[in-house]
Amino acid sequence: MSRRRSEHRFGSEHRKRATVQSAFFSCCAKRGNTEKNRDRRDYRDHRDRGDRNSYRKQAFSRDLRLIPAFGLVLALSLLLFSLIRDRSLPGARKGGGSAAVRAELLAKQYDYDGALAVLQAEPGFSESSSMRRLAERIQREKESCVPYPPDQVPHIFFHTLIVDTDLAFDGDSKQDGYNQVMTTIPECRSILEELYQRGYVLVSLHDLCEPAQDGTVRLKELLLPEGKTPIVLSQDDVSYYHYMEGDGFARKLFVNSDGKVKNLYLDAKGQTLTGDYDLVPLLDSFVEKHPDFSYHGHKGILALTGYEGVLGYRTDEVYLTREQDRVTAYQQQFFDTHPDFDWQKELEEASQTASAMRENGWEFASHTWGHINPERAGLEGLRRDTQRWKTYVAPIVGETDVMIFAFGADIGGYMPYTHDNELFNELKSQGFSIFCGVDASVPYWVQVGSDFFRQARRNLDGYRMYYNPELVSDLFDARSVFDKSRPLPVPEM
Repeated sequence: MSRRRSEHRFGSEHRKRATVQSAFFSCCAKRGNTEKNRDRRDYRDHRDRGDRNSYRKQAFSRDLRLIPAFGLVLALSLLLFSLIRDRSLPGARKGGGSAAVRAELLAKQYDYDGALAVLQAEPGFSESSSMRRLAERIQREKESCVPYPPDQVPHIFFHTLIVDTDLAFDGDSKQDGYNQVMTTIPECRSILEELYQRGYVLVSLHDLCEPAQDGTVRLKELLLPEGKTPIVLSQDDVSYYHYMEGDGFARKLFVNSDGKVKNLYLDAKGQTLTGDYDLVPLLDSFVEKHPDFSYHGHKGILALTGYEGVLGYRTDEVYLTREQDRVTAYQQQFFDTHPDFDWQKELEEASQTASAMRENGWEFASHTWGHINPERAGLEGLRRDTQRWKTYVAPIVGETDVMIFAFGADIGGYMPYTHDNELFNELKSQGFSIFCGVDASVPYWVQVGSDFFRQARRNLDGYRMYYNPELVSDLFDARSVFDKSRPLPVPEM
């Protein structure tokens, strides 16, 4: 804080104190003047009657009655002075009031150590009874937490959310796929609300395990209040592919003038709108309203491909080189309609958006660059794909140790990975230690080895809610959540 701002705040506290003191003494002065005038009138009356002793007795009795009133005023003024003093402590002038607010938020998100550190770092902490009481309450909340087994944590996921069902379900060749694997905005809102009401708390994969520099992996202790259940959330393919344009989906993520990440959306009338049109800003807004839905501020993890860029930005090298043997029909159409496309600017805006998301509790995982099945691609195919992801995606979103398999196509069965598996060895050599497939048949599935952590994910989409509502009954009531605007029946897979 600058010296000028500090002096301004310090001066404002003195002005407040002076105002209170002035009001108090002004009140006393007015009261004194009134009493003084009354005394003069009474004295004249008694003098005229020649009864000065009677006057003195009456005045003394009235003064005795005034003592409790003046005592009350004095007590109130001292209390007000004490409150102002607490607010004007050096720590408060440097954000002491905001320190209490920050500590409250951290505590609501179960970061009790962080909350206590914020309070205790304030220079005026030991002098502020209010901050000490807050610290004592946070310490009691921390001590009441119980450990939750990290190998019993469920993992749910969505694809890009449908904004306009009329556009998504318009009878074209893409309708069936959207109906099967996508979730609508109203469905997602209802799911989040039910998860919250049932006591679920969003956690990161890295809250469950800790990969070390030497490649080993260890489980971590996760402490939550009794009755709370941790859950991991992810979203696949947040690239806003070309084929989805005009089908009722958001176009991209961006950072608005308030520093918040929002979506750009083109509606059926051709109007460009900004707001909560996909999971990231929708969940950000939900957690802002319900901070205790998030453990340490963690939100979710985005599983990204790269062949058409990331987060709605066309950042892959093909948008720079425009190699004819690699350019798809969708990409050529994009070039034709965007003759002034600036690849470097696209990179910068994508990086800015990803950075803002990381700061706000989001993480990123590889979904493979080309959305491939590793076993079908083989070792060399997986190696080329991973190199492209690291070259054209990682510089934007940051390095990751998480692989969320496209199609849920794991590199092994239900038995633990071994180093006889060349695909596992390749991914380990590229820095991956956390691997996620798909298995919605059980509430959770976690497997831990000395150098890996595996977790199955549960798809919350049209297919699952329509055909297997019982498989999500521990999370929400599928029948009440299901969007009635979906064409029925949902196509079988």
